[in-house]
Amino acid sequence: MDKFIEGFSKKSKEEKLKAIVNFYKDPENALGVFKSFNHPDEKIQEMINEFSENTISNFHLPFSIAPNFLINGKTYAIPMVIEESSVVAAASKSAKFWYKLGGFNVEIVDTEKVGQVHFVWNDDPTLLKNRFDELKNLLIDGAADITENMRKRGGGIKNIELKDLSDKEPGLMQLFVTFETVDSMGANFVNSCLERFADLFRKWHKEQAEFKSDGLDIVMSILSNLTPNCMVRCWVETKVESLTGIVEGVSGEEFAQKFRTAVRIAQVDPYRATTHNKGIYNGIDAVVLATGNDFRAVEACGHAYASQNGGYASLTNCEIKDGTFKFELKLPIALGVVGGLTNLHPLVKLSHELLDYPSARELMGIAAAAGLANNFGAVKSLTTTGIQQGHMKMHLYNIMNQLEVKQDDRDKVVDYFKDKNVSVSAVRKFVEEHELA
Repeated sequence: MDKFIEGFSKKSKEEKLKAIVNFYKDPENALGVFKSFNHPDEKIQEMINEFSENTISNFHLPFSIAPNFLINGKTYAIPMVIEESSVVAAASKSAKFWYKLGGFNVEIVDTEKVGQVHFVWNDDPTLLKNRFDELKNLLIDGAADITENMRKRGGGIKNIELKDLSDKEPGLMQLFVTFETVDSMGANFVNSCLERFADLFRKWHKEQAEFKSDGLDIVMSILSNLTPNCMVRCWVETKVESLTGIVEGVSGEEFAQKFRTAVRIAQVDPYRATTHNKGIYNGIDAVVLATGNDFRAVEACGHAYASQNGGYASLTNCEIKDGTFKFELKLPIALGVVGGLTNLHPLVKLSHELLDYPSARELMGIAAAAGLANNFGAVKSLTTTGIQQGHMKMHLYNIMNQLEVKQDDRDKVVDYFKDKNVSVSAVRKFVEEHELA
């Protein structure tokens, strides 16, 4: 079968579906499955269709709650959208543990965003550098109409720098621009400003008799998802003796020292750091998705930051000093609470209401707390019981679904594996022996 589809984007949703189900062995079954995930409210479904291009159905993920997060003295029930069963359980368990010890502490270091106009300068760079202050003022004044509303909210353009990268690529330079976007993530605002800058720069360049007519070639204007000054710190701390009994039979001193060593391993070994940081983003991404933000941008920024010293390292740090255990996460994260899906998606709206309509700064702290909670839970398990014990118990329900265990018999399976190792083969053997599927 020829799988090339002419004019796919111009087809109606129904026509797209009919074209795609022909790729399946059972087109009617595929059509029924795709349609079964449509929202029953036609208006909501029409809105969802417009979130993306070439939509043919909806892809559902669980919307879960991690309760009892005490953050800077305020209690939250945190919405989390994720398919990995153990993530919400780990976050909830960590939140409950730290609640009685004072909860999570959060400090917003800064909220600065970054954008760049990249260009090639085929002229004497000194000429541009000598006139840069003039150009800078022109650009800021020329974008006043775009920045007006943002400035009223306390944001806008913070600064414009001229950066010379010609030692890396002949003639390569850039306008490096910093922004404050207040409660919006600010991508559209930043990109609109940058494209205006590019137009103004071209026009200004043409008007300068001392410049070569072909001396400026603007390559692109785009925000950067690396925002090292949009930074949040989140930490928990307690006396070492308070950790006694966190795992049965383990003293606080033993737990704290082993935990610190595990975090240190992630700081010096990139193989461990990658999985370590993935665990942090289990929590962060789940909050980012639930609140209608861009998890790809958030992760790209964090991983770039984790590599800032030339090697990839842990985003968390642990220290034991004067009998106090302190576990800290520091990372850049750019989030918004207005614009995009935050004003459209019904569940995103409910997420923000559940969090008591946080500002962008507050949401940075909430996401960081979820990330630190998940990392604490993972490292705690790794250094004590092992990660598989809890993970596979949570995975048991997925295994039962896979084996089509009858609903009335599931409690028997759960009870049997209460004190046993869970694996697909072990569950299958038990189910077959007791004819539960």
